[in-house]
Amino acid sequence: MAGHPLAGLIGLLMLVTTPVLGATTAAGGTADGGTAEDAARWDLLHDLYFKDRPVEDAGDRMRIDAPARAYDAALVPVRVEVEPSLHLKSLSLIIDNNPVPLAATVRFGPASAGNSIETRVRVNEYTNVRAVGETADGRLMMTRVFVKAAGGCSAPAVKDPQEALARLGRIKVNLPDTVMAGSPATAQLLISHPNSSGLQFDQVSRTYIPAHYIRSIAIRYGGQPVLDIDTDISISEDPNIRFSFVPGTGGSLEVVAQDTKGATFTRTVPVKTGPAL
Repeated sequence: MAGHPLAGLIGLLMLVTTPVLGATTAAGGTADGGTAEDAARWDLLHDLYFKDRPVEDAGDRMRIDAPARAYDAALVPVRVEVEPSLHLKSLSLIIDNNPVPLAATVRFGPASAGNSIETRVRVNEYTNVRAVGETADGRLMMTRVFVKAAGGCSAPAVKDPQEALARLGRIKVNLPDTVMAGSPATAQLLISHPNSSGLQFDQVSRTYIPAHYIRSIAIRYGGQPVLDIDTDISISEDPNIRFSFVPGTGGSLEVVAQDTKGATFTRTVPVKTGPAL
């Protein structure tokens, strides 16, 4: 890996993959059903991202919907569903065995409707996928699923490089034709971007394609925050985010995305609303 554009970061995170002793059951597994290696990996990621803060099992208050075996490791759909009564101010999506495990951190604003969110991720090897939510009172709640997939972070881009460059930064927002003022509405955000991971190899030049990806997304409704999202290389090519917000009697959804080369992409979409219920 010498000379790889992410060699320093990958070298650091390789320490996290080294098996260490962890709390196990008599059969060699852990109390939550994973292996001792899974527990050791999580112990180190917990320390890396949350320091000494306790993380509670969310039980049935949070759930991750993801395929047990992914059809395409570079485009794995993940939906995090959160019980409405569990008021979260942020949500972290972690893919334990990816080169950069923290795929995204989502902060929910006052115009957000609930804390459920859907996206597509890269999965580099068989791994736990975790959602860790922070409640309004500062508690950390977690749920996880196990996904079987391999090679997602180094898989070549689907689009032709020239086509991807021509469409770079185009933003599309899908909305219902009309939404009801005061009632939650679901929207889908798509950003045209290669989201190059830095792990993909160009067979023509015989070099790694430099990392180039969306690093932040801000979504506003009528100037009020809906979501602020920090993202990394584990988010798939052409980022796709499905979310909910509460529309008023008028206004627009505004999206601002920035990538790692300093480019800023924007889109404003008027929201047609019917009368409040």
